[in-house]
Amino acid sequence: MSLKNLPAGTDFSDVTKEQLIADFKVVVADAEALIKATASQGGEALATLRTKAEESLAVAKVKMADAQEALLERSKAAAQATDDYVHDNPWRAVGAAAGVGLIIGLLIGRR
Repeated sequence: MSLKNLPAGTDFSDVTKEQLIADFKVVVADAEALIKATASQGGEALATLRTKAEESLAVAKVKMADAQEALLERSKAAAQATDDYVHDNPWRAVGAAAGVGLIIGLLIGRR
């Protein structure tokens, strides 16, 4: 999917972080496979390039793990905040859920 095809004002912050992590894992796995496949190839230039690629992959893996951990922590914090709000305001939560259910019911009933 091209960025040109996305609607204006698309929020990339939550939707694409998980997809980016998943895609990055695939890229890392492919790069590791490429490094292993060229391990038997000779030449000092290739060996230097392979060493640089391995170092870059190691750094990328650490950064990916950090990003994944940060995303997990924010998700847990959001879930905890939601849980606290519902416990502090149970009737508001019930009212909001009933309102959303009513609107969805009306929209489904129109079809």
